[in-house]
Amino acid sequence: MTAAEVAEKTDSPTGRSSLWRNRDFRRFFAGQFVTNAGDSLYTVAVLWLVFDLSGSTVLTGIANSILLLPWLLQIFAGPIVDRLPIRPVLVGSQVAQGVVVLVLPLAAVTGHLSVELLLAVVPVLMLAALLMTPMEAALVPRLVSDERLSQANSALATVTLGLDMVFDALGGAFIAVFGATALFLFDSVTFAIAGLLFAGISLSKTSEPSDSEQTSDSPTTESDETDGDSILRSYVSDLRVGISTLRGTVFVEFMLMTAVANLATGVTLAILPSFGDSLGGPAVYGLLLGALGIGRFLGSLVAPRFEHVSYGRLLFVGNAVGACFWFASVYAPTAALTVVLFGLAWVPIGISGVLTSTLNQTVFPKDLLGRLSTIKGTASGATLPLGSLIGGVVAESLGTTTTMAVAAFGFGFTGLYLLARPRLRRLPAVADATPEAFGVTVSAESEE
Repeated sequence: MTAAEVAEKTDSPTGRSSLWRNRDFRRFFAGQFVTNAGDSLYTVAVLWLVFDLSGSTVLTGIANSILLLPWLLQIFAGPIVDRLPIRPVLVGSQVAQGVVVLVLPLAAVTGHLSVELLLAVVPVLMLAALLMTPMEAALVPRLVSDERLSQANSALATVTLGLDMVFDALGGAFIAVFGATALFLFDSVTFAIAGLLFAGISLSKTSEPSDSEQTSDSPTTESDETDGDSILRSYVSDLRVGISTLRGTVFVEFMLMTAVANLATGVTLAILPSFGDSLGGPAVYGLLLGALGIGRFLGSLVAPRFEHVSYGRLLFVGNAVGACFWFASVYAPTAALTVVLFGLAWVPIGISGVLTSTLNQTVFPKDLLGRLSTIKGTASGATLPLGSLIGGVVAESLGTTTTMAVAAFGFGFTGLYLLARPRLRRLPAVADATPEAFGVTVSAESEE
């Protein structure tokens, strides 16, 4: 029995509310709630300010592509997450982001806030947040029992996307009323609070990598342990294990589909400030981001209800419907209808996001989740920053509205691909998932 299962049974004999009686999960949940507020605030503020100061969708696309680089660089984070102690990394990332965002209000007060400074600060914020996605994938199974994974993932997605919804919607209005200085000051406070919450998480010794696990792939002599070549070989070995685990599974095709959808998402995020400005200014831009968050929030909220629906059919129907809503939103006669339809397009994404997280944690060995999360995230998410760069340039030529309409094809491609692949449409529900059904081969060593 794992430490997570012991904690849950101790806290809740009946098991009905064990997830919320888990103190460490509550702290992680609250920390994610707060830190995502900070992420939402500086993303909204930075992208709007870059567009407002420059009037260029190209520069906005460059800024957004930098913010999205964690999706590309996660390949370097996975093996690190699987080996490093989790709590110090969680706390350190919050401290770093909180300190860096304070540079921006100082620049605003002294009259030195510029596009160049914003583009210089964004990479630092991006690097500080790099480990958070694989960290969550690796930490959740250590905090809750297997039976609670879907509930825990849904709760985290709900609070993350729900908070994104609130702060994305309010971010534009906040800037218009109070200015960037006040927003960035408030932003630094959110990171400080998140750091304190993460610092209070206690993991049992069995939840952290043991000394033998940390050194098993390295030579035993002191000089060799510090040798850069040895570290590199160990890192490459870890990645090879993750790639070998994914090879031949249906997740390879899923990564292709997600890559196309993420390309379209990157295009959209880059031109959304311009699109929102054409419909009414920063407040509408905030509402569009908020609608995106609301859609994903609602999807994540109801996701556990779809655990018993065929995973393949769910993806097929969801992405097809999402593409239709997205396209309709671009040519809606009013800004209000545009916001509503754009939000509905993201409901299926919220559902599939939660179920995919649960699926990963069900069919893959727990000790590989960090590196698998980053390999999959890098392979499918690398197109996010690329899409932002492309979107900014294309919008300058075709116009923002036309580019937004073309981006709807990102979801449409997934629907068409699944239509042409009956094997994928017949995949079982997440609740009935087994490694064999998804082509995953679990070695005896991983099972131990």
